[in-house]
Amino acid sequence: MNNKAVATPSRTKEILGKYGFSFKKSLGQNFLIDVNILKNIIEEAGIHEEAGAIEIGPGIGALTEQLARHADRVVAFEIDQRLLPILEDTLSPYDNVHVINQDILQADVEQVIQEQFKEGQPVRVVANLPYYITTPILMKLLMSRLPIDSITVMIQKEVADRMAAEPNTKSYGSLSIAVQYYTRAAVALTVPKTVFMPQPNVDSSVLHLEMHDQPPVQVEDEDFFFDVVKATFGQRRKTLMNNLARHFKGRMDKSELRARLDEAGIDPSRRGESLSMEEFAALANELYK
Repeated sequence: MNNKAVATPSRTKEILGKYGFSFKKSLGQNFLIDVNILKNIIEEAGIHEEAGAIEIGPGIGALTEQLARHADRVVAFEIDQRLLPILEDTLSPYDNVHVINQDILQADVEQVIQEQFKEGQPVRVVANLPYYITTPILMKLLMSRLPIDSITVMIQKEVADRMAAEPNTKSYGSLSIAVQYYTRAAVALTVPKTVFMPQPNVDSSVLHLEMHDQPPVQVEDEDFFFDVVKATFGQRRKTLMNNLARHFKGRMDKSELRARLDEAGIDPSRRGESLSMEEFAALANELYK
């Protein structure tokens, strides 16, 4: 067994060659080949020897290996069956890793946490996520309200910027609100495309999400709240009034909408991107009445 870290160009090529592995574009496979970046991710994620880690898409085990060295226990979900024998090989020195051959979107993650980790153990999600499915995976993890402390993921830079965006910026939108309703979001580092094999077309960022104990705002109905947020960003160039009138057509006329906006203390000529989470909550609660 080779002692050299998996995440080097030569070792990655050697492993791929040994198993005749070819990348599947449909699975968005880009493997990390830079150990320093991985160490930064481990640090940003706050992984320590008492912690449990959940990884999504371990690939050939580059990040998994670093997690295994720093965490108490690692559970990795891998959808591609062809990678199982490779992972068994690259992770053979570590007895604290458990690989599950399953799509994370189909998995009962809460049950896995109960079965695989100690009671009360801090659990953190750490992953280099496939670009094409980043948002569905993160929203599933957040909306399931799992007993996890944080999520630290390598994702497309543009998506990370949107998830961590502040009001009155170009990146701010319904995705920013959705993610920040459940977490404190921060872009931890930007990563060049050169540290991947094969190289993706865009740069990546490491996004760190610290779970809220309670959402930062009180809403009457969560689904309705997110629905209103989405509606206000329906057409970014349009005012709140125009977007909401379109969304509530047949249910609420403009004069009623104007009265509700007034009650919430929000000027109807503003645009969605100028509203804070608190203002969205006030607006949604007023409309929900």
